[in-house]
Amino acid sequence: MFNSSSLWPVQPSQRLLQPLWDHLLLHHRPLISSPFFIVLLAFSCYVCFSVPFALLDLLGEKLPYFYQYKIQQDRKPTLKMMSKSFTTALYNHLVFVLPSVTIGTFILPSPMLPQDAPTLYDVFVDGLAALLLFDAQYYLWHFMHHKNPHLYKWIHAVHHEYVSPFSWSTEQLSIPELLTVGFWSNLDPLLLRCHPLTTWCVTVFSIWMSVEDHIGYDMPWTLNHLVPFGLLGGAPAHDMHHQKPNSNYAPFFSHWDRLFGTAVSLKRKYKY
Repeated sequence: MFNSSSLWPVQPSQRLLQPLWDHLLLHHRPLISSPFFIVLLAFSCYVCFSVPFALLDLLGEKLPYFYQYKIQQDRKPTLKMMSKSFTTALYNHLVFVLPSVTIGTFILPSPMLPQDAPTLYDVFVDGLAALLLFDAQYYLWHFMHHKNPHLYKWIHAVHHEYVSPFSWSTEQLSIPELLTVGFWSNLDPLLLRCHPLTTWCVTVFSIWMSVEDHIGYDMPWTLNHLVPFGLLGGAPAHDMHHQKPNSNYAPFFSHWDRLFGTAVSLKRKYKY
């Protein structure tokens, strides 16, 4: 068998990730090779990323330094609202997502885990490609579901129960929307032939961006401020979408909304 490694030396950026990948293969192969791993990873990230902002919402004015960045200060999520959103997400995963994955194990072959880790360049480029592809898919899906009253009522309206989003509402989704998002999230890395480690990094990062979109706070250190040129919409864009649903359809980036004239900026003065 032809071995390309004899011609091409291992890149330094690949060596950086190889020890981590070797450790995962040696000590955690049953876990990471399970089709349920990606579900566990995504849901645990949703929980871990949401908890700090939920505590921030509950403490409110008791933390004035952080509360000054809340976008809609006249609308505060209650513990009951948070509980409903989390319960909906948990129910959807237990009753629909896990059975769907179980059925898929009988249809699709188990993926083979490569021995070589990806390079840092591959993780960045392939991960960015997966995020951009998902962003385009969801923009179109989102736009269609807001323009068609039947699609909105029966599929997307669940997510718009609250005018002021909060972290737990990130995954308050109807079953069709959740399964659609999950389908793209799993299919896109396969189409782009991403390394499993890249796919998991994309999963964690996309969950973080999704939660950050829904936190209801425009903090100076969030990604939409750290990434230059306004490339990311962040919480201000998505908060405005919940206030004015015919705007800011893209989940992460801002170029589609700018291109099609659906971008609406949040008009607000900040103290930082």
